[in-house]
Amino acid sequence: MQINPYLSFDGRCKAAFEFYEKALGGKITAMLSFAETPMKDNVPADWHSKIAHARLVAGEAVLMGGDPPPQHYRAPQGITVMLGMDDPAEAERIFAALSEGGVVTMPIAETFWARRFGMFVDRFGIPWMINCERPQS
Repeated sequence: MQINPYLSFDGRCKAAFEFYEKALGGKITAMLSFAETPMKDNVPADWHSKIAHARLVAGEAVLMGGDPPPQHYRAPQGITVMLGMDDPAEAERIFAALSEGGVVTMPIAETFWARRFGMFVDRFGIPWMINCERPQS
């Protein structure tokens, strides 16, 4: 079984996934606009170029998302995307890349449980945590 985050955007899914692809060093494996799906008649004409489904693979992680029709979009609430990694330098690199243009709510730093931990809301309104735990003894 896999559990993968599915993120909703307010019409900026394509830009967000291109940003995530670069920041995470991943690969976009799907990017379907509403015009390319049977759902095109269920959204306003100006929404046809928006993304019905996107999929990004970065290592073993999979991130998916889309632009729900405007009347169905809700800003993220009560959920955070958490990235766990083993290398503190990589944690700092990804934190800096993903938080660029966003709002840092907890700067990345060493904590009592992690070699690096930080939180932010990215430029697309998605909350993130970066966690680099201490090795278990």
